[in-house]
Amino acid sequence: MNPFYLLLGTGLLIASIVDLLWTALWVDGGAGPLSSRLSAGTWSGLKTVGSDHPRVLSLAGPLILTLSIVMWIGLIWAGWTFVFAAGGERALIPMNAPNSPLTWPGRGYYVAYTMFTDGNGDFAPNGAPWQIASALTTASGMLFVTIAVSYILSVLGAVSDKRSFASSVTGLGSRGEAFVRTGWDGEDLNQLDLPLNSLASDVNRLAEQHKSYPILHYYHSERDADASKMAVAIFDDALTLIRFGVPEEHKPNTALVEDARSSTFDYLQTLDNAFIDPADQLPPAPDLDRLRDAGIPTVSDEEFDDAMEDLDERRRRLLAMIEADARYWPPVEDE
Repeated sequence: MNPFYLLLGTGLLIASIVDLLWTALWVDGGAGPLSSRLSAGTWSGLKTVGSDHPRVLSLAGPLILTLSIVMWIGLIWAGWTFVFAAGGERALIPMNAPNSPLTWPGRGYYVAYTMFTDGNGDFAPNGAPWQIASALTTASGMLFVTIAVSYILSVLGAVSDKRSFASSVTGLGSRGEAFVRTGWDGEDLNQLDLPLNSLASDVNRLAEQHKSYPILHYYHSERDADASKMAVAIFDDALTLIRFGVPEEHKPNTALVEDARSSTFDYLQTLDNAFIDPADQLPPAPDLDRLRDAGIPTVSDEEFDDAMEDLDERRRRLLAMIEADARYWPPVEDE
């Protein structure tokens, strides 16, 4: 028995299985330590070479997902290969040539077809310990396949939710000011009650999905209109204007506004899982003059500026989120 190979193989198995279960099953745990660093490193590399090419960045999510699956397979495969190597030449018996030496490719081949239950019988475990190890190899392969398929489907479903939310927000306006103007009926903003209720629920769902699957932060949309991070920033800007920039008698339902602001704040807390720290500077404040030009009553600039001072941390997070997604905010165009 080779203790070094046994310890190395066991360590690789523990690292891969813990990272897999952590990433795919632990709702509040974010990504596992290996997956999170793989994701951040891959995204950083793609931003370096393709920050001006949205098509390149749009490959980040699928690439990171693929690399995570390959990493888990590779570590489990390597781990069991080293475990069987710890047993020396006689841990596995080549059935067609029992007296021939066991090679590293042979061990890797045996582990691969045992993990995925091919069971072609080219090799046989020699003794009870290696029979048990073979059974555990098959169990780990089945565990991986089951969890990985479920994880992939969940991530892809959440990506669709991100795009749907983004389209709902940007359909009402490409800036926070335009969003608010869409709800003005000449007297108040009550037309926004239904959209606020619906979008707050969507943001809550996105926040929970991003806590469960931090890889979602790396799914980049080519168009701003389909980008959920841009939509969150637009939505939060609109809520800031409604909450602090519009007189009370013209606002939509206050409870809906506060619930929506709480939802966007919860979403911003998920940025920590993607190693996104608040920006050093503040983004430009929403522009009350854009509302006044549409005939919407507003508070004074001084009152609005005083309110904005209490939102510095929140707005630095918003800016960091947009910059991390290789975008610029707020957009310069208006409607």
